[in-house]
Amino acid sequence: MTGAYEAARGRRSWSKVTDEAPTHEELARLVSAAGRVADHSSLRPWRLIELRGDDRRRLGRALNKAEGDRGSSTKPLRAPLLVAVVASYSKKSKVPRWEQEAVASGVAHMLSLLLDEAGWGVLWRTGGATRSKPVAKLHRLGKREELLGWLYVGGKPAGRDSGRRRQIDGAAFLTRLPG
Repeated sequence: MTGAYEAARGRRSWSKVTDEAPTHEELARLVSAAGRVADHSSLRPWRLIELRGDDRRRLGRALNKAEGDRGSSTKPLRAPLLVAVVASYSKKSKVPRWEQEAVASGVAHMLSLLLDEAGWGVLWRTGGATRSKPVAKLHRLGKREELLGWLYVGGKPAGRDSGRRRQIDGAAFLTRLPG
């Protein structure tokens, strides 16, 4: 097997990346493909926000403010590109909110696979600050939107072991419907 199977099997998180990042155009191309995830009623209940340069410093200030601290967190500076993953819920649809969030999560995961396959290191960061007022205000989230986290994206450091994770025994997680 090749393609999607190998990309999924080889996926890992890169906590340390270089200062290189895909261009806006490269990222937009990958987002076009990631947006093809299963999406009940084709609602597209998601959007992505690029954070580069000083955007990351502004996020650092919002993160500290969310924690009640002064100054600026350096966490957003750990990668040259952050992609905020936003679930944008449609109120007009019969599709439940949880299912719309699953679509947004699916887009984020698919994008991380595509970025990895394109040679970029990716780490999905979440945490309590994603639901904080200062962070929501910075991202200009609407009333029916929630931040699901950020994809930290950068170059894969040369000479670093890929650190492949232990493989999953699929049979241990796959059962039949009880009788």
